[in-house]
Amino acid sequence: MTPQDFDTLVRARRSVRGYRPDPVASEVIDAALATALWAPSNCNIQPWHVHIVSGDALRVLGAAMTEAAHSGQPHPDIPMDTAYRGVFRDRQIGSAKALYGAMGIARDDRAGRSAAFLRNLDAFGAPHAAFVFLPEGFGTREAADLGGFVQTFLLALTAQGLGSVAQGALSLYPDIVRAHLGLGAGEQLIVGIAFGHEDPSHPANAARTGRAALTDIVTRHG
Repeated sequence: MTPQDFDTLVRARRSVRGYRPDPVASEVIDAALATALWAPSNCNIQPWHVHIVSGDALRVLGAAMTEAAHSGQPHPDIPMDTAYRGVFRDRQIGSAKALYGAMGIARDDRAGRSAAFLRNLDAFGAPHAAFVFLPEGFGTREAADLGGFVQTFLLALTAQGLGSVAQGALSLYPDIVRAHLGLGAGEQLIVGIAFGHEDPSHPANAARTGRAALTDIVTRHG
């Protein structure tokens, strides 16, 4: 692989929010996971536990989380209470404008925005989702390692010609997820990843976001 090949792969990955229902072959999923296992981690502890939920089981789980969203507040294992300010808020707004604009949902269309958000909880109709857990007792350092695994998995799925999206929303109701998967409280749910074959006709998939300039991100010393 040339540097240009890798650059092309990274830039080809994007957040897909509309999927065809046909499942991905298990050997293709396993190949992407096997690649992701080579992500680096502190002292090689590999602090990620991954549960793949597919088909009807995913639809049932999505329905349970959607029902919970109608009846109460979420209780994620890792609080999602950061208030973005300054340039970070600008980027957040830019992302929302791109997504809702692609779907034709106006800023003041509260019902439309609510319905669009609830699609998150059903993994956007994807045939598969990976729920990525961090064992109890691990913190920010290990969560950073887990992020490396997630990015590697996303790129591996892209290399397989599949669409994917990392979703904080799939971690909003961890007790429901643990109950459906038969897990104990010792597993912290960090993120979910919807994946499958992209539906190019879905309007959400027309959304595009940019990236900050290198000079906005990098400060050189020496």
